[in-house]
Amino acid sequence: MFRPALIPSLLLFLSFYTSSSHAQSCTNYTFTANQIFSHCADLPNLNSFLHWNYDESTKTANIAYRHVAVATSRWVAWAINPTGRGMIGAQALVAFQKSDGTMRAYTSPVNSYQAQLAEGDLSFPVSDLSATYAANEYTIFATLKLDNVSSALSQVWQEGPLSAYSPAQHPTSGANVLSAGNFNLLSGQTGRTSGAIIDSRTKKKNIHGVLNSVSWGILLPIGGITARYLKVFPAADPTWFYLHALFQSSGYITGVARWITGLQLGRQSAGITYTAHRIIGIVIFCLATLQVTALLLRPKKEHKLRFYWNVYHHFIGYSVIVLSIINIFKGFNILHPDQKWRTAYVGVLTGLAALAAILEICTWYVVLKRKKSSRPDKMSNGSHGYNGYGARGQDRV
Repeated sequence: MFRPALIPSLLLFLSFYTSSSHAQSCTNYTFTANQIFSHCADLPNLNSFLHWNYDESTKTANIAYRHVAVATSRWVAWAINPTGRGMIGAQALVAFQKSDGTMRAYTSPVNSYQAQLAEGDLSFPVSDLSATYAANEYTIFATLKLDNVSSALSQVWQEGPLSAYSPAQHPTSGANVLSAGNFNLLSGQTGRTSGAIIDSRTKKKNIHGVLNSVSWGILLPIGGITARYLKVFPAADPTWFYLHALFQSSGYITGVARWITGLQLGRQSAGITYTAHRIIGIVIFCLATLQVTALLLRPKKEHKLRFYWNVYHHFIGYSVIVLSIINIFKGFNILHPDQKWRTAYVGVLTGLAALAAILEICTWYVVLKRKKSSRPDKMSNGSHGYNGYGARGQDRV
């Protein structure tokens, strides 16, 4: 049954819904200072909107970039890329709120993926740069003098966390890697940049990280565990060797694919210098290649050099595994993936470590039991100082 008392609640709900719907469209937005913009666009990601006027005769654009539903602990940025698409080469306007509540707005040219949005001059003049924050909404205002820039532009917008009130690395997944598109200053037409263009480098980075984790970080440790613990059991010979070779060769082949994607990323990402990650990766690849090559020179079991070969083989193998795990975590720090991926890999490592610990205990138990059972029969009461073992003990039986 309809209740008249519900009418005020329904009206209140509808008013909230209506105002929310209006807030999601740039065409219905009214600026507090009554600025008027002839063009606007609802940007497809990150709750963002762009408003602008463009005077073709003077090559001047007045822009207002709005980013809604964002906390003061975040920074926002909008940029155009006059020379290409994506982040490299973007000419950015950056804004965030400082600890004292005042706004910080500045320009930042982006020359590499490692750039931390440091302040600097853009490739074109910028004036009247300012920013506001109200009702969880950032707005950046600026006038751009685009004398040598086409009216058809590539734009990028972004947001990320603040660290000590300075812009820190933004997320590299989800909407943050899709926040790019095209717009025309004259016609007002906008469009999305192809996902293949926007996200090509990110996809290659992710492929590189996944291959690295699977090859060096999972398959090689499993192969090492297989060799160390299965060969203790005579019934597992030579199965353990073939399993060990399967895991290690699979890890190496997958690692080669990782190496190739890493080289491609290096060639396509000028200005990026992850020195430690790169050097460790080169060392891992060289040692792993040496390890695979050494299999062709493995002496027979009875050969006098087999002992030294085993020492070398174990040392190189364990070194590759340890360095690989270290480099994988360095890769996490570079890619900044969702926490679930780091957690998943830590879970895998924890599981392998627990398995290795259990197998280590079982192996020592089997070995000690085997040694004990292979000794001569004990002497009763351990007389004559032989602790119950030896020829004298057997004479007394």
